[in-house]
Amino acid sequence: MADYKIVDLKKSVLANNDREADKLRADLREKKTFLLNLMSSPGSGKTTTLLAIIHRLRAEYSIGVMEADIDSDVDAGTIADVGISTIQLHTGGMCHLDAGMTRQGLDNFDGWSKDFVVLENVGNLVCPAEFDTGAGMNAMILSVPEGDDKPLKYPLMFSVSDCVIINKIDAKPVFRFDDEAVVQRIRAINPNAEIFFISAKTGEGVPALAHWLASKIDEWNA
Repeated sequence: MADYKIVDLKKSVLANNDREADKLRADLREKKTFLLNLMSSPGSGKTTTLLAIIHRLRAEYSIGVMEADIDSDVDAGTIADVGISTIQLHTGGMCHLDAGMTRQGLDNFDGWSKDFVVLENVGNLVCPAEFDTGAGMNAMILSVPEGDDKPLKYPLMFSVSDCVIINKIDAKPVFRFDDEAVVQRIRAINPNAEIFFISAKTGEGVPALAHWLASKIDEWNA
């Protein structure tokens, strides 16, 4: 039988990306720029949540936003309209950002000069969880209409997130959503995750989330 070698390409790609991500994190720490990787499925309210956070923190920190999408610039326009420095990143069909793409984004606008930069990742609960972007922290949004069973269906996303934001709590009268069950499911996967229940629409719960983020920005940039 002929000899041949098997190469695990995914393992190699991820290992290379992890090295780039570690380098990027070190550079961000040196520049005192806290980068938050914000992930979720489409329609969970990422941009609305981001606007609510910006409203709470913009007086205290210089903020930049990197909007990642397969196409379009709708979200970047929404953020830019409130006077926040923004760049749109098109992934060319890819369903995630990696560390190299994140660095390109920072290099192509004044991201390195900001106290706080948010990377609004491509909307899905699978691919973004697999790639380390080099961010100082990962956060994800789960909206009430998506259901409390999502930690069971997408465990990797919940396992890599330092913060889980349960959004659209104002919609609970319309949808069946068990707060205790979702917390138990998240804790079973990631005991250390911070969990916030908010309504980006009404503002409920946003002050506590913004206060916690401010503490993380201060720790990173100290």
